[in-house]
Amino acid sequence: MALTLYGGARSRASMPRWYLEERGIPYTWHELDLKAGEHHQESYTAINPFAKVPALVDDSIRAPGGEPLQLFESGAILMHLAEHHANEFGGHGMGGDPGHAAARRALASQWILFANATLAVALFVPSNREREFPRLMGVLDGLLRGGRSLMAGPWGNPDWSVADCAVNAYLAYLPIFFAEIDLSPWPAVQATIAATQAREAYQRVMGGR
Repeated sequence: MALTLYGGARSRASMPRWYLEERGIPYTWHELDLKAGEHHQESYTAINPFAKVPALVDDSIRAPGGEPLQLFESGAILMHLAEHHANEFGGHGMGGDPGHAAARRALASQWILFANATLAVALFVPSNREREFPRLMGVLDGLLRGGRSLMAGPWGNPDWSVADCAVNAYLAYLPIFFAEIDLSPWPAVQATIAATQAREAYQRVMGGR
């Protein structure tokens, strides 16, 4: 089995890379020089024709044409890794119940889509950051109290999960990209960011930033 993850520094590739490090899944990191335009070269657009990062090549699974599986979009990559390489949605003392596995998979998809389609927009689109960001932070603050995992519950995993990776990666961007934002109204969000930054796997990926 060989996994190759393509990305750039301080890009969305940090999310699947962090997940790989947390789960101890062997992979090869291929860093592209985005400023030099390496992501526009034909060797990379053959993997992601939209010339965005990240992208993953998994030669343990074959695509319909028989070639190694190639994926782009960080959320799709995270779901693939969680299901096929970390077995997040099966077992874990649940007797392999397919209903439980389906519920876990659906909940993980929900949070990954929330992170990439809702939280990311609230953070990186200025008009949404002024209007939507405080509301989202208020809700998340309540959900994250006591260091709670987003997948906690009878069908979830009380520990760190792929859902936590997706959401907490964006929260941890706040002190990197938006140091001027006062997070004191949301102490659970602040605690989650600090806990994320303290994780060894996160530090390996982000270089201690």
